[in-house]
Amino acid sequence: MKIRRSGDDKSGPLVHRVFMLVTPLLAAPLRESSGRRRWIGRTVAAMGVTAVLAFDRSPAVGLAALFLIIVPFEKLFPRHRQKVRRAHLGTDMAYALVSGPLATIGVVVGVFLSLVSLWWIPGLMLRPLVGAMPTVPRGLLGIALFDLAIYWAHRFGHEVPFLWRFHRIHHSTEHLDWVSGFRNHPLDGVLVAPAFVLLLAAGFSAKFSGALLVIQFATGLFLHANVRWRWRWLQKIVITPEFHHWHHANMACSRNTNYSTLLPLWDLVFHTYSISADDRPTVYGVDGGVPAGILAQLWEPMRDLRNPWPMLRHPRSGLRELRAMAARGVRQMVASARHRPVTG
Repeated sequence: MKIRRSGDDKSGPLVHRVFMLVTPLLAAPLRESSGRRRWIGRTVAAMGVTAVLAFDRSPAVGLAALFLIIVPFEKLFPRHRQKVRRAHLGTDMAYALVSGPLATIGVVVGVFLSLVSLWWIPGLMLRPLVGAMPTVPRGLLGIALFDLAIYWAHRFGHEVPFLWRFHRIHHSTEHLDWVSGFRNHPLDGVLVAPAFVLLLAAGFSAKFSGALLVIQFATGLFLHANVRWRWRWLQKIVITPEFHHWHHANMACSRNTNYSTLLPLWDLVFHTYSISADDRPTVYGVDGGVPAGILAQLWEPMRDLRNPWPMLRHPRSGLRELRAMAARGVRQMVASARHRPVTG
């Protein structure tokens, strides 16, 4: 059966080719497991990717462009000797191809949480100052505020246990390369929403704030590349692949370090900057690992959460429980700010 998009008779063959490409990539790890459930999950994931591409082929075009731009550098200047078609490549490609819908979910949830968590209040306090500043200083302030907010959101994503359950999906990849940066849980995307809301409340335009989000995303993809460049003279000025590879390293010396996404300044100020002058990151991933496949990984953070239905049935006790959870989260954030992560 052909899949056609209204007004475009050529989309059917394209989607068919993409389906034929993605399905074996998603199913490759299943050769190690004959479980029917995993076969069904991978097939559903492949069909979901194909359905997305039936309406919008730009993710496939973008992925191909990214491959053509970055992979040649990975081959000329490799950090680690690894094949392009390495383990779990299909999973990361699936994340890339459905990144649009996943990002939309993250933005909607993130903006809602940013509003209810009062991230916009500091922005309103800064609004008179921002409005009185000339264009260039205002732009520099906007970049600094954005990066500062991202720094703390990213740090909380590591050091607050509830947030880490979502962010660890991004860190679960054991191979950093041209496509691994796409592996993100949509609810992990809420970490960038507070920065966006903060800038809007402070009086920065949506165009300017959105541009910073795009730059942060594009830069993040490049920082995951499997290239051996150190760029020592830049390491304390702007973030580099070396800086971010240390952030991803699953090594005792690099835990809870290098949170900045544009400027290492904040890691230097808050004492979380860490780059070895002699060693290089050698091991990536997370302790305990995560399930293989995009569907299993999207479900993994939700797997052992409490059923919310009793809270909905009994609103009064549910609100008390929510207040207790919020208080616990605040304590964990304060502990993170003091660099004393706690779990209770």
